[in-house]
Amino acid sequence: MARESTGGVQSLQRAFDLLERLADAGGEASLSELAATSGLPLPTIHRLIRTLVTLGYVRQNSNRRYTLGSRLIRLGESASRQFGTWARPFLTQLVDQVEETANLAVLDGDEVVYVAQVPSRHSMRMFTEVGRRLLPHGTGVGKAMLSQLPRDEVRALLARTGLPAYTPNTITDADELVASLDQIATQGYALDESEQELGVRCVAVPLHGAPTLAAVSVSGPDSRLTKESVARIVPKVLAIAQRLSTQSTHTYPRESYVHDA
Repeated sequence: MARESTGGVQSLQRAFDLLERLADAGGEASLSELAATSGLPLPTIHRLIRTLVTLGYVRQNSNRRYTLGSRLIRLGESASRQFGTWARPFLTQLVDQVEETANLAVLDGDEVVYVAQVPSRHSMRMFTEVGRRLLPHGTGVGKAMLSQLPRDEVRALLARTGLPAYTPNTITDADELVASLDQIATQGYALDESEQELGVRCVAVPLHGAPTLAAVSVSGPDSRLTKESVARIVPKVLAIAQRLSTQSTHTYPRESYVHDA
């Protein structure tokens, strides 16, 4: 019985590892590619993938390559909503301090998705909303999260998505964007200077130790969120991001599963 239990935990761990490796590969890979990256024998991978296909968590394409299945969408959306609900009190505190809209976003695959928002008290239209998806190169939160990734992974992501221009200010050159990430990582925050929507400025800070790549931001019209006010706001966003990061490591531990002996 103990051996079956250990084997079951090991199989579960391996199955989740394969799902993560599919995600790391851009959502699609062959069995041989999964074998090369995981180090598992092909028969083991085939057995696990076949089970995941049956359950709907993996799908086999006509070219015999495997992709992440649609059943994961429901799980991901539910987890994102829970993460966003948990973070809302922190965002509310940030809005009280800076009087502009606060957002929380995560990197889902190759896209930024906004999972929580607390609007400014000012009468204004929303520049984004919960559930909206954007490519990361044209957003403050996206650049903040990309700054936390190895640069070869960033380049691979950009090769998959391209760098379309949202506005004339959007960075559309991969070398320029990658070069900016070192400065973002050093200073601890990213700016969106009307790169996603004209007339909108955003200050974004990545979360460290969160269960997934995430960033918190403050956004508003550049007539109010001036360059001078950014200097005042940055320390407050950094402080809330630190609190979110610290709390998330206790609420959503990254290594909460049981390792096999």
